[in-house]
Amino acid sequence: MTTILDWVSDNDVNGLAPAAERPSGERFEPDGPLLDAYSRAVTAAVDAVGPAVVNIEVHQTRRDGALVDPRRPQQPGGTGSGFIFTSDGLILTNSHVVHGAAQIDVTLADGRRFQADVIGDDPETDLAVIRISAFGLTAAKLGESKSIRPGQLAIAIGNPYGFQATVTAGVVSALGRSLRSRSGRLIDDVIQTDAALNPGNSGGPLVNARGEVIGVNSAVIMGAQGICFAIAIDTAKFVASRLIRDGRIRRGYIGVAGQNVPLHRRVVRFHGLPVESGVLVVTVEPNSPARRAGLVDGDLIVGYGDRPITGIDDLHKALTEDGVGTPAELTVLRRTEKLALRIVPEESKKTA
Repeated sequence: MTTILDWVSDNDVNGLAPAAERPSGERFEPDGPLLDAYSRAVTAAVDAVGPAVVNIEVHQTRRDGALVDPRRPQQPGGTGSGFIFTSDGLILTNSHVVHGAAQIDVTLADGRRFQADVIGDDPETDLAVIRISAFGLTAAKLGESKSIRPGQLAIAIGNPYGFQATVTAGVVSALGRSLRSRSGRLIDDVIQTDAALNPGNSGGPLVNARGEVIGVNSAVIMGAQGICFAIAIDTAKFVASRLIRDGRIRRGYIGVAGQNVPLHRRVVRFHGLPVESGVLVVTVEPNSPARRAGLVDGDLIVGYGDRPITGIDDLHKALTEDGVGTPAELTVLRRTEKLALRIVPEESKKTA
């Protein structure tokens, strides 16, 4: 009597040859080729970038001036990730990982340990460059975030909770997201991915299937499933170059504190404005470019140069490095009047 098991063992299953024709010892793995292709892509990317990923331990000081161990519970400090991007020891990571650190210890993939110095730190984009005294290191290859497409493979490498070289894989979920930094500014062109990130992944690389870094892992939406963010590598390359050159990013500053407010439709129509909201000036700092331009509390900013201003984020975007020291026209509404004020931004401070 022939059973179903006999039939399965003697006939083709999912395209495989009958058992009698298969080589002796061949395992039955109908999904093998698909899994192998995916696994090969991930492992090849990890092999390429993994040696460049580092663990970062940040030490803070107690009130008595002594350093504390970040690995001990209830102690100030912490750990994060980073990756080497030049063979002479330059490392890219997140600003929030190293900002204000009294001492930074870096552990390489091969176990070697170094103290690092901060070359530059930019909280506005949550990026920082640190350096260790080592040469001939394996550096990660930097890709181009402008070539990324939603749905493509994304691999995150880092050290969550201190576990070395942890790998998670997913896809690029979306492009062009905006993420608010801890300083309050918006970071543009952020990559959203579902490759799982955990505390300690911050500063590690987001990698494509070719083993190229396409982003710097930065944040996760707590309580959500698979909503994680990375700073695009094109942004990171620009910021890193300026941090290496100047130690900081230069941005425009005019010296106002404000809030977003809607504009009445009659006001919009009367003045022919291209916007329906603007920035209400709450405070003008003494001896600031805004004060010298004649800006006063209660003014509504609706334009800067040839750019319409709908809110504080638009104003931040307009105040670029190129505009420092260059006169610009600030369009404001004051009571029933529309005014054009001449303003000369200075180098950035904490407020707009």
